[in-house]
Amino acid sequence: MADALHQPDHSHRPESPVQSVDRAVGILEFLGRHEEAGVTDMAAALGVHKSTASRLATALEMRGLIEQTEERGKYRLGLGLIRLAGAATVRLDLSQQSRRVCEQLADRVAETINLAILDRGAAINIDQVLGPSAITTHNWLGRRTPLHATSSGKVLLAHLSESELASRLAVPLERYTARTVTDPETLRAQLRRARADGCAYSVEEFEKGLNAVAAPVFTFNGEVLAALSASGPSFRLTEQRLPEVCALLRAAAEKISERLGHFRRTTP
Repeated sequence: MADALHQPDHSHRPESPVQSVDRAVGILEFLGRHEEAGVTDMAAALGVHKSTASRLATALEMRGLIEQTEERGKYRLGLGLIRLAGAATVRLDLSQQSRRVCEQLADRVAETINLAILDRGAAINIDQVLGPSAITTHNWLGRRTPLHATSSGKVLLAHLSESELASRLAVPLERYTARTVTDPETLRAQLRRARADGCAYSVEEFEKGLNAVAAPVFTFNGEVLAALSASGPSFRLTEQRLPEVCALLRAAAEKISERLGHFRRTTP
């Protein structure tokens, strides 16, 4: 039953952290190919001593990634993997469920549409659709952009917990243009308005001559997963036009949210 995943380890030298992780993943992959297995089988598959396999299995069991079956000493994949798979599925669903909506929005707004998620200290654009007017434009796909100076970033900031927000505003805010907001209290006021209005704006704050507006995309449990934005040159996407585009973005973001299982609460 055992698979030869690695060459047998005849030494008893201490494992490196990378080696331990590799072997733990090996156990998960092995159990993924078999309904259940004992420590002896896992040790043979990894090419390690039985005690090493037992220690790794115990660590994985503590995290809920594997569990013991009714037959003592046998293991199978645990429910903790469902939690991890669910997080990855949400990301995949986001791209799949949003694409058509983004294409329709790009046609209607005639500007570049981006979908961004929070990635540590920045907003990273994971999808982009060019509008018919965007003959020459930036390629924002995969690009990390600052949270405080972009409409997408402000949406993501606006829905953080107070402790997370305070932590991010505790460091100096970098200035990119003359209009970049670097005062934390001024930014906080913008974020409060973004939560109330359902949209955040960036008017030449990240790049001179570039305006943008963004709306939040919610998961089934009401958490903000992403920001949907429209950006374009300030001579075309003017400040006067931003509220109109905001309404279109909110409607599109709500449609994506509904496809992800979010039900918008309405006030009686």
